[in-house]
Amino acid sequence: MHEGYSLSTYIFRKRIVIWVIGMAFEAKSFENLIGIKGFSDTLLNNHFTLYQGYVANTNKITDTLMAMLKDGKTGLPEYAELKRRIGWEYNGMRLHEYYFENMSKLGRAPDKNSKFFKKVTEDVGSYEMWEKAFKAAGTMRGIGWVVAYYEPVAGKIYNAWINEHDVGHLCGAIPLLVMDVFEHAYMTDFGIKKADYIEAFFLP
Repeated sequence: MHEGYSLSTYIFRKRIVIWVIGMAFEAKSFENLIGIKGFSDTLLNNHFTLYQGYVANTNKITDTLMAMLKDGKTGLPEYAELKRRIGWEYNGMRLHEYYFENMSKLGRAPDKNSKFFKKVTEDVGSYEMWEKAFKAAGTMRGIGWVVAYYEPVAGKIYNAWINEHDVGHLCGAIPLLVMDVFEHAYMTDFGIKKADYIEAFFLP
């Protein structure tokens, strides 16, 4: 069963997909991160509030689209614009969840015996080179995210820049590490020093 849905039925032989939405998404609590090394409580609490806004907007747009569908209003420009918008709000919700979930107060140095460490060493020569490339992507000008993806077809790990929330995702790839590089993720504590924020994000 997919999270956030009470019923999902897929009938592939007839190429029919029925997706019945019966439950709203709920904002997760990340209060366990309060006190994490490198980030103030103020920054974190502001960030949690912003994330909750993405959850609320995802639900609001979903409900509006469903109502317009039932009312036969799918041909309206408003429906089309909301349909385009929902991916932005949804990705904003999910990316923030991945971001907070890959943070921990129990920081530790990279495990040299982990599959991730061994894989990036195989792909780019060393963990240090991979980390340098990931950080370099984060310091690029612009707002968005940096995501380390595992691409299962090629069997490699790629660092991708995601513009805002919805442009640049590697279709079919699996996110392993997600870092927010919108200004709201760092300006409260670091001002315009994005590179310092990235170093704090990697603190063991």
